[in-house]
Amino acid sequence: MIHARGLVQTFHTGRGRNKKEVLAVNGVDLDVEEGEVVGFLGPNGAGKTTTLRMLTTLLKPTAGTATVAGYDVVSESVQVRRSIGYVSQVGSTFSGAFAGDEVVDHGMLYGMRRADAITRGRELFDQLQLDGLWKRMPKSMSGGQKRRLDIVMGLIHDPTLVFLDEPTTGLDPQARANLWEHIEGLRSRKGATVFLTTHYLDEADVLADRIIIIDKGQIVASDTSDNLKAQVSGDLVDLEVASDDQVAVARAKLGSISDAIEVEGRHVRGRVARAGRVVPGLLRDLDAAGVSLDSIEVARPTLDDVFLTLTGRSLRDADSDTTPEAPAEPGNPPYDESGSATPALEGADR
Repeated sequence: MIHARGLVQTFHTGRGRNKKEVLAVNGVDLDVEEGEVVGFLGPNGAGKTTTLRMLTTLLKPTAGTATVAGYDVVSESVQVRRSIGYVSQVGSTFSGAFAGDEVVDHGMLYGMRRADAITRGRELFDQLQLDGLWKRMPKSMSGGQKRRLDIVMGLIHDPTLVFLDEPTTGLDPQARANLWEHIEGLRSRKGATVFLTTHYLDEADVLADRIIIIDKGQIVASDTSDNLKAQVSGDLVDLEVASDDQVAVARAKLGSISDAIEVEGRHVRGRVARAGRVVPGLLRDLDAAGVSLDSIEVARPTLDDVFLTLTGRSLRDADSDTTPEAPAEPGNPPYDESGSATPALEGADR
């Protein structure tokens, strides 16, 4: 469904003597099969959105090739856009139109009959908790409501391939859980393929069949969540001792079953293989040594731990040492000022 080889995107920042070339995406290879839900993860500026914009024809690759839904993203961009749904990070609704009219017009651009677009739109409004807002303008909606309207726009034509760029940003927990169910339903009921970028690691964990991690414009891992976590050396055991004078003893006892020990105040931490099997023995040893615990926590590896193992940095790190995302620019056709991948009519790029 998605096949890319050697995707590269460079852009320029600054002017005059301050002008410099930035490599936002550097040789990305991707394969996404029909019916997969893929989570695309990386810190801010890693190249996620830039890659997504190339795959959805909003940015022409500087180098490399990609086919989406069987069509080349450069030479067959119109066919690509007719075959996909896209929910951009920045949104694509026009604030001065009624929400329902905007959705229906969007559906008709995809070739839907008006009556079918109205029926489908009202169904999505109900499913995404937008009932009663058909005749309201986006400018008078809350941020969460506008985000859900963006999602309706991307799903109106029942696409079999959906690109979702940070779809749950700004949603409250209830709306976020509702969208998770809807995304899962796209695959289970309709067999759709979903390509999802997100900063919420639990979201990727729950929804994605496979996780692809990008860092500094390059793919650093691609596997199931469980397999990626298995690369992290053990569960994290966190001991909080009752007094400072017990820290050294706790460190020695935990160090007997863990190679790397970290001490922070009265907390002694280390990664332990098969912690569930060895922690009972550790507790007996601590008790015999007179060490009292205020708490003990055993945590399974997370996707953030995977990224930390692979790169030495956290997925939750701020923008430091990252590459800024390339914006959609008029010089990179096809271009839509809203950032939307609205399909163009035959022979007319937007």
